Parts: sequence; structure tokens; C-alpha cells
Amino acid sequence: MNTVTINSSGITFADVIAIARDNAKVEISAEALARMQVSRDQVEALAQGELAVYGISTGFGALANRHIDPADRVQLQKSLIRSHAAGMGPFVEKEVVRALMTLRLKTLCSGRTGARPVVAETMAAILNANITPLVHEFGSLGCSGDLAPLAHCAMVLMGEGRALGPDGIEAPVSELLSKAGITPVELKEKEGLALINGTDGMLGMLILAITDLEKLLDYSDVIAAMSIEGLMGTDQVLRAELHEPLRPHPGQAQSAKNMFEALIGSEIVASHRHGDNRVQDAYSLRCAPQVSGAVRDTVDYAKQVATRELAATIDNPVVLESGEVTSNGNFHGAPVGYVLDFLAIAATDLGSISERRTDRMLDKNRNQDLPPFLAGDAGVDSGLMIAQYTAAGLVSDSKRLAVPASVDSIPSSAMQEDHVSMGWHAGRKLRKVVDNLRNILAIELVGAARCIELRAPLKPAPVTGKLYQELRNVVPGFGPDRFMAPELEAAANLLRR
Repeated sequence: MNTVTINSSGITFADVIAIARDNAKVEISAEALARMQVSRDQVEALAQGELAVYGISTGFGALANRHIDPADRVQLQKSLIRSHAAGMGPFVEKEVVRALMTLRLKTLCSGRTGARPVVAETMAAILNANITPLVHEFGSLGCSGDLAPLAHCAMVLMGEGRALGPDGIEAPVSELLSKAGITPVELKEKEGLALINGTDGMLGMLILAITDLEKLLDYSDVIAAMSIEGLMGTDQVLRAELHEPLRPHPGQAQSAKNMFEALIGSEIVASHRHGDNRVQDAYSLRCAPQVSGAVRDTVDYAKQVATRELAATIDNPVVLESGEVTSNGNFHGAPVGYVLDFLAIAATDLGSISERRTDRMLDKNRNQDLPPFLAGDAGVDSGLMIAQYTAAGLVSDSKRLAVPASVDSIPSSAMQEDHVSMGWHAGRKLRKVVDNLRNILAIELVGAARCIELRAPLKPAPVTGKLYQELRNVVPGFGPDRFMAPELEAAANLLRR
């Protein structure tokens, strides 16, 4: 199993994915622990004084002006976590929880939060023991950090709350920690706040979505090429001279290149290169690289934002290099929330154009002499008729989810927190849109494969033929109607690899 070392300079996209999805082990560098101790010494010096410092000697949010006596400041941190662990609704996915814990651990290790090294070491131990706090869907407004989700994780560090063990079964947290040899942490000054004041949930979901979309875009280009092939479309609109020189969007040029190369050597495309009376293909075929490419460029922009956020230290207050502990607004999730919404819009449109190609395959008036609905015995058989209904339903669901969350704001904390990002909600929506897109592409893949089969004895191109064969390894070929749902799921799993 891989090991990821976290130091004060942070971690990479690949590190987050390795820990969140592949259960990679976590270790903290000695350098990071030393930096944490330096900032901790500065916090403890302030904690013994009378100077009002937010989160150390004051209350929180609208209670920030309330002075807290030194004797109550440890209890202040415990109360913060317990009160903020107020989520409701379904539990979020394990990979999201592990991603947000990883990102909060990264910030602790920056040495800018004032938390003791033992807090980071305990969080790393929980990740390594494969103990997963149960985090609810609702509770974060994407400002002042993903407060409730992170508080549910912090509860487990304290030996409280709810969690799943390595076997995926819930058990008392005290038992899970004891079995793993982990001692619960008694939080001290500033540490409760340091555990919850970050954009880690929304950033974690952004990193997971970018990783998924990059893979799906590569599949999408080949699947679109298969559809062009199966529908007797032309590859000539994919030539390089029609893209970068005329419209220099890098994503468009890349997608056109992918599609053009995927069709090299296709007997099906070559069979109608001359003498075809169609002047132009429909937009869903001809404009495929323009749409796919625009999604690529959107993903690239989102990755720039995520990379910057990954390099950030999000906490309030924060310990500066000078030793000053000062308030700030870096916990506001607007930069992340915006791109989460952008990606949902782009991924929805990619699913929309995919569904249009699927619909074209099934219509005997538009599919270039193929059977209605690609059915074995049309009338007796319905072929892929209802698979297209499913794709249409998924597209409609994504269109609803593509409505931006980040344009909304509901003031909280007695109007102290009077503008929030809703970035967490943007992340939750995007995860569903990405799942929908994968399923929509899977349906197009099943349809395009049937089209290619029905063009025999003409052979597909080597690239499209390879994906066709990979599908046939898990989904049978053209024939009488059969139980479709398992086949569509198998195709989606192929795209999930």
C-alpha cells in the first residue's frame, strides 16, 4: 500500500486521491511537526494572557465579543465541536470524508493553525486505521469553513460522535479507537476552531470530480467517435486545420485530435467518404469537439483554482510567520464554489449532446438504414428504446442540478456571517452530475457499439474497435431483447475504471 508524506508545504492532487480512494497510509514529516510546535507555543502564550484573540479568548461567530475566562477556554473548544456537529440528512460517501480529513490534516501540518502536533498525529492515525466518521449531507453553508462536516470528524478525534470501522460497520467510537490503539484527543485552546474552519469538504469534492471528469472526457471523445462511425458521419470536420488555427481553444483542439485519431483506419468511415449525398452532419456529431473541448477547458480552469486552494492555509484566526494571530476571511468558499458550479454546467451539457447522439441512433429516419431502436426484431423487440428514456431522464436531472448554488446566500449567526458561498452544496450537486454523465455516456457507448456491429462486414477503426471489444467483454452484442439494466451498469462500470 502506498504511503503519502504530509509536510508543511502541502500535498498534491494525486496524494488526495490516493488517501481518499485507495486508503494510502499517511505519515507526517518531522519538519511539519516542528513547525506545528512553534505556532503552538505562540498560541499558548496568548492563551495565558488577557488580550482578546478570536477563538482563543473569545466566543465564536456572533459571540466573538464575549470574553472567555482562562479556566473555561479548554471547555470552549469542546463545546464548539459538539455544538457544530449538527448535520442532518443522508451520510456522505466515504471518499468525501477521507478527502476532507486529508485536506484538514494538510492545513494542520502547515504550522499556521496553532494546533498541537498530537492533533495532527491522531487524525493521521484515524485515517490509517480506516475509521470513517459519519458526516451528514446538510450542515455546511460553505463559509466559516465546512463547519458541520468537519465538526463530525473532530468529534471522532475526541472519542465521541459516530463512525464506521474498517469493515464498514458502525461501532462506538471509543471501541473503534481503542481497537486501533488510538488515544482520543482532549482539545486545547484554538484547536477546536482549527479542526473545522476550512474549505476542505468542497475542495475535496472538487478534486474528486476533476479526477473523474478528466477520465470521462477521454472516454467521451472515443465514444463520440464511435457514434460518428456508427452513424456514417464524416471525420473530415475533425481535421486539425479546422480547429487550432481557426479557433484556438486548446480543449477543442485536443478533443478534435482525439476523435480524428480514434477514427483512423476505419473501414466504416472510408466506405462513404466519396459519393455521400449528405453535405453536413448534425450538430451532435459535427460539433462534438467544440462541446467536449469547452468542457476540457472548464476542467483545466477548475484545476487551476483547486491547485491554488490546495496550496492555501485556510483557518481563522491564522498564525502568521511573525507569530501574530489574526482574523481573516480566507475560509469563504466563493473561489471553490464558483468552479464547482461551472463544472456542473459543463458536465451537464456534455451529457446533453451525448444523449442527442443516442437518440439519433435509434430513429430509423436519421440512423442511416439501421433498424428502429437498434432492435433485433423491431416490433417484437424494443431494442434500446427505453435506454434512451433513461439517458433523457439523467440529462433532465443534471439540468436541474446545474442551477448554480453559489449565487445563493442565506445569512447566519445572527447576521455576523451575512454572506456565504454554498460551496458545499455546489459540490454535492456536482457529484450527482458526474455520476449522471458517466451513465449517459455508458448508454451512448452501448448504442454506438450496436451501430458498429450492424455495419459489418465493415470494420471499425483500431481505437474505436478496442473500446468496442472492451465493452463486449462485459456486455453481450446485438440480439433479441434482454434485461438491459445490468448491461448498462456494466458499461458504466467500464467507464469508472
